[in-house]
Amino acid sequence: MQLHDILPKVVNGDVLENFQKLDAIETIIERKDNELEQLRMDCEHYKARLEAAQADCMKEKKEKLAARQQLNEAKQQLLQQAEYCTEMGAAVCTLLWSVSSNEETVKSILGSVSSINGINLHFSDIISYLDIAALACGREFLINSNRVLLDTMIQLLGDMKPGSCTKLKVLMLMSLYNVSINVKGLKYISESSGFFPLLWWLLNDPDAEVCLHVLRLLQSVILEPEILTKSAPEMRDSLPLPRIHMLSKSRNPDLQILAQELLEDLKVLEYEV
Repeated sequence: MQLHDILPKVVNGDVLENFQKLDAIETIIERKDNELEQLRMDCEHYKARLEAAQADCMKEKKEKLAARQQLNEAKQQLLQQAEYCTEMGAAVCTLLWSVSSNEETVKSILGSVSSINGINLHFSDIISYLDIAALACGREFLINSNRVLLDTMIQLLGDMKPGSCTKLKVLMLMSLYNVSINVKGLKYISESSGFFPLLWWLLNDPDAEVCLHVLRLLQSVILEPEILTKSAPEMRDSLPLPRIHMLSKSRNPDLQILAQELLEDLKVLEYEV
């Protein structure tokens, strides 16, 4: 009877309320533990995916590095082949230039070539290495039968970078100069699209011999009154006189003399300088 009377006083409402709060907190903690475990599992999952992605990335980097090395090796091989072809072409050019000094030989070559079907296709592959324009019959052949070759040479001269393939440039410029000896040939090449800008561009080549033959070709234009009259406006607007003056002081005696002569020709012809 005493315990029955005392117990309600000891276990009052506050204690019961605290027990209820404790149960609620334990429930919350349990839920949070479950959420934390889920987050830990998610973290492990994303970590595994990250490691896999990093491994793939490293593999791709190695593959790209290997591909870049192969590309560099291919570029080096291509450069070596280009240099070899240039040297070989220059050697063939020199040999054929010597052969072309014999008129009967040139006539024989032209006769053989003229009988081949598709002359432009087959002969243009080797004509770049043979200056048949050294003789009158060769010039007539180029001007009347193979003007596509002249266009090809002009285009090739524009495609070659300054300082590269200098021997081949010189031989093609020599060919164009020989063609310019024929008035009809000079008229054709001087009226070609971009001919004068090409000459101004080639005048900036670091090779003295290339500049020398450009000046020779330019002199052919200036010394032909009919051609000069038609070309004067274009030349007047773009003629690189500072460069020609610079070449007139070159250490190369041939280049210096030709540049000085060209400047004098411009004055004698009352061309605006």
